[in-house]
Amino acid sequence: MEQAMSTTIKVNGREHTVDVDPDTPLLWVLRDELRLTGTKYGCGIARCGACTVHLDGKPTRSCVLPVQSVSGREVTTIEGLGGREAKAVQNAWSGMDVPQCGYCQSGQVMSAVGLLSDNPEPTDADIDRAMDGNVCRCATYARIRAAIHQAAADMEG
Repeated sequence: MEQAMSTTIKVNGREHTVDVDPDTPLLWVLRDELRLTGTKYGCGIARCGACTVHLDGKPTRSCVLPVQSVSGREVTTIEGLGGREAKAVQNAWSGMDVPQCGYCQSGQVMSAVGLLSDNPEPTDADIDRAMDGNVCRCATYARIRAAIHQAAADMEG
């Protein structure tokens, strides 16, 4: 039997107290309790990347992350994403018409921003490593890679 507990988490700069089982995946707390639906459910086993959020600034899969493990840490969702890298990625995504169906794109953007935060001049190999595990059923991988290169160039200029 699940036992709900009061847990306080910081999401997008704001503290929230939720009453859920401590083992509830962060994804479901974000979507069902906080109504932040930009983070998507894809596979439930951390293989597709649709559920990617930033945990203390690093891309993390939220579908397998128990909410109890994020207490005292900073969670950023696509709704709270900001900063130079985020603006560059969002502009490149839009300017290059990256999304097709769009379902995976919040996870793709979160991973791309994480990459550019750590490495503002990534090679194709760097991009492939950082984006590995972000599945796009529409196969927009070439546009995603090109947009990351464009975002990096825009950040330089």
